[in-house]
Amino acid sequence: MKNISGNVAIVTGSASGVGAATARLLASQGCHIVINYSRSEEAANKVAKECEALGAQVLVCKANVANDAECRAMVAQAADKWGRVDILVNNAGTTKFCEHHHLEGLNADDFQSIYAVNVIGPFQMIRAVAPMMQEAQSGGVVVNVASTAAVTGIGSSVAYAASKGALVTMGLSLARALGPNIRINTVCPGFIQGDWLRQGLGSEQYEAAKTHNERHAPLGVTADAETVAESIVFFILGPKIVTGETLIVDGGRHLNSVPLARR
Repeated sequence: MKNISGNVAIVTGSASGVGAATARLLASQGCHIVINYSRSEEAANKVAKECEALGAQVLVCKANVANDAECRAMVAQAADKWGRVDILVNNAGTTKFCEHHHLEGLNADDFQSIYAVNVIGPFQMIRAVAPMMQEAQSGGVVVNVASTAAVTGIGSSVAYAASKGALVTMGLSLARALGPNIRINTVCPGFIQGDWLRQGLGSEQYEAAKTHNERHAPLGVTADAETVAESIVFFILGPKIVTGETLIVDGGRHLNSVPLARR
């Protein structure tokens, strides 16, 4: 297992959920952390204090990953503070909740805004950190957070599923292009327990979807933020020989891909 104590990690979208859990877990491993948010400053500062309590040095950065200048500025701030960036977790994401059969519920602007955050954002972040990682003797590691929507086509909307499929494919391309100094892998969570999905689906549909996913998962469970964070950190800590891989984190749910019945 790789020793990452003293490494610098940027975790996008880390004010809550999977990003916050990943930041805390990396802090517990001795990393210095860049907490990134686009809207939730108070929540980001709370996560920063939690990481500091674990012994980490922390930098809180407001940046929209869809904006290239803001991506580059965030990386520059980390470099100015610590002189290095060793780890990038591309966790920031967005969606529009829309039933897949409701084709008029999505338009070009929806696709473009979702792709801007879910695909272009990770590309811009990787491009911003790549020169520093390439020059470092220890190289660097990137983990992209996609979704089982990328491989099943089941998710919050067609646009979201398509964007996560694109993110998986981009990870393959960049893992090939940026080796051997940079490893790039992807985590694909299924249903994740938490406020994000509850707010997007509404409490009744959230509970129905959670029960449905647990019933059709061979392990009988759904993921939570900490479960996904563990999977992300698995790719960071090792094995060092793995790149261009996709890890599905859903209790085996994808093996029985039965969509929730239309209402």
